[in-house]
Amino acid sequence: MTITTLCYIRHEGKVLMMLRTKKDHDLNEGKWIGVGGHLEENESPEDCLLREVREETGLILDSWKSRGIITFVNTKYETEQMCLYEADAFHGVLKDCDEGFLEWIPEDRVMDLNLWEGDRWFLERMFREQGDISMKLVYDGDELLHVIMNGKDIKG
Repeated sequence: MTITTLCYIRHEGKVLMMLRTKKDHDLNEGKWIGVGGHLEENESPEDCLLREVREETGLILDSWKSRGIITFVNTKYETEQMCLYEADAFHGVLKDCDEGFLEWIPEDRVMDLNLWEGDRWFLERMFREQGDISMKLVYDGDELLHVIMNGKDIKG
């Protein structure tokens, strides 16, 4: 199982999103996602969060919070547990990213982007609700088969 982090940085009604277009063999190719990545040896999820945000954006987070755990199961990829974060304060200068193009998107337009279908399920809750999110997303390749939340299959 792979463990990753993903962060949605919010500022002045906008969300920093990345259009994944620059990495070879990227399963997120052409999708808009937050920033983050894989935990390295001896890292905690927060260590990974801070490192990945700094590496991908040039920004240093000053305030963030955990929003939950999303488990991705896919017939074509290794299972992934993603630690979901939201940040609202940072310093530094936004830089070019070698994995994709970064853009501040108005929050009310994020759902119009080319997102993974499962991302829509947790983003909607993250933007609307304050509590933790625990969700399992089951895919067959690019097709979302099931969304399981609080032990209930809410899509499937």
